[in-house]
Amino acid sequence: LDNIFAPRTSIHGTLVDVYGVGLLYTGKSGIGKSECALDLVERGHRLVADDVVKVIKRAPDVIIGQVDERIGHHMEIRGVGIINVEKLFGIRSVRIQKRIEVEVNLELWEESKEYDRLGIEDRYTTLLGIEIPVVTIPVSPGKNITVISEIISMNHMLKVAGENAAEKFVQRLTEELARRK
Repeated sequence: LDNIFAPRTSIHGTLVDVYGVGLLYTGKSGIGKSECALDLVERGHRLVADDVVKVIKRAPDVIIGQVDERIGHHMEIRGVGIINVEKLFGIRSVRIQKRIEVEVNLELWEESKEYDRLGIEDRYTTLLGIEIPVVTIPVSPGKNITVISEIISMNHMLKVAGENAAEKFVQRLTEELARRK
């Protein structure tokens, strides 16, 4: 009954299991969410859902993303058409559901906009009343969003384990500057 009456919604985005971390890609239509997911699948990661992600609150601090049964593991690639990721890459390339742990918001690069360069301040978004970290990635030609995605996943795992590289870097720099004075 808990599952039947659990709060739920649907989100326009793409959910991929990257090194065991559920990354939810959001952004405007055509920004490259599906292409990024396809590249990640080719690198051995697993697609959960593309275009429509069903989101369910399973516990006070757990949200699960699921594939929409009507779409399955199909994906639209502009210029190519509809593909079936499971048939192309095999059963190991897909999942039915995954906990959503980080939102990766893709947006077009704006030269006048300030982007986070140190990673000191964690930013959060709320899904079904649960806060999750959000990382905004400015997209520009030649930028390797796939490798950045793998780094986001690994960095998230380190933060969960208590290792924050940005904080340690700033602390070390501050100590060095104080020592030099």
